[in-house]
Amino acid sequence: MPATDYFAFYELPESFQPDEKAIKSKYYALSRQYHPDFHATESPEQQQEVLMLATLNTNAYRTLSDADRRMAYILQRHGLLEEGKQDLPADFLMAVMELNEQLMELEFDSDPTLVSQLESDVNALTHTLETGIEPVLASYDKLPADARPQALQQVRTYYLKKRYLLRIQESLAKFATRS
Repeated sequence: MPATDYFAFYELPESFQPDEKAIKSKYYALSRQYHPDFHATESPEQQQEVLMLATLNTNAYRTLSDADRRMAYILQRHGLLEEGKQDLPADFLMAVMELNEQLMELEFDSDPTLVSQLESDVNALTHTLETGIEPVLASYDKLPADARPQALQQVRTYYLKKRYLLRIQESLAKFATRS
């Protein structure tokens, strides 16, 4: 579980879809405030603290400004991305297994038609996932505290499924460059 709360550091509510302008604005303001050149005459301890805060600011910005990193960060903060605990619905795992089997077939017989069909199938699955999770992501920060655990579980399932599909898309991209 990450120790630092980047949302609190940026004075923002925890959200899967935070105000991007507010993130950027806070990053630039803190970058100026914690720039080491402005603290060159401070004591070594104070310089070290400023350096730590500058690093924290950079890490917060990298995390909060990227949707995938932000999602993983929020899930980690809530203890929902533990290694080895990635249970997903059996029907999804079966669909992924079928896609992977078709990918293995492409290893032996590079068929552009099959590549195209697989890309279409993966894109359709991805679209369905994204369409289904969008209302949850958009409303998360407005939910009452007792409703958030269920929403986080939905986001966790989405995140894990998306990772599977991204690996398949990466493999498909390799086949597409061979054709």
